[in-house]
Amino acid sequence: MLRFLILFLTLVVGLLLLEIYEPVRQAVILPFTSGLASFCTWLIALFDSNVITYRDIIEDATTGLSIQIAPGCNGVEAMIILLAGVIAFPSPWLYKLKGLFWGFLAIQGLNTVRIISLFYLLQWDMNWFNFFHTYLWQALIVLDALVVWLIWLRYLPKDQIKPPSAPELDAESLTNPPAQQA
Repeated sequence: MLRFLILFLTLVVGLLLLEIYEPVRQAVILPFTSGLASFCTWLIALFDSNVITYRDIIEDATTGLSIQIAPGCNGVEAMIILLAGVIAFPSPWLYKLKGLFWGFLAIQGLNTVRIISLFYLLQWDMNWFNFFHTYLWQALIVLDALVVWLIWLRYLPKDQIKPPSAPELDAESLTNPPAQQA
């Protein structure tokens, strides 16, 4: 348990620091966020042709109201938490990769719903937008990462999990335990 906790915390802190490192932010995070905005705009445009996107901004061309997918709203932090949990848990690498693949889809799927719902909440009422953005969706995205990790744990084959090594016991130590000191 201690090994898991230390590795998990080390990975979370290291990956969060890597995420804010400017070259990584420019080369990976910002293009990913722009791609997410484009994907959300494409989905919205299936039903509403008045939506446009540029970089990480989704705008309603009619009203001029727009949302920006800022750092922290792109699901990367939730993926970091999931990645750290999956990597830190002792299991075969094939199952780690499967968990990360399905976890990415689950987290980004929910995040897409989040972004689109916030876009329309902004069009409808700023107070509801603020409430959902600040309180509800932030918690749900992180909870999604936890639920995906717990589901991943549930479906790990029990014979594939590497248990921590235990000290060897011989027959004599079982029949003649060491004497207790008073």
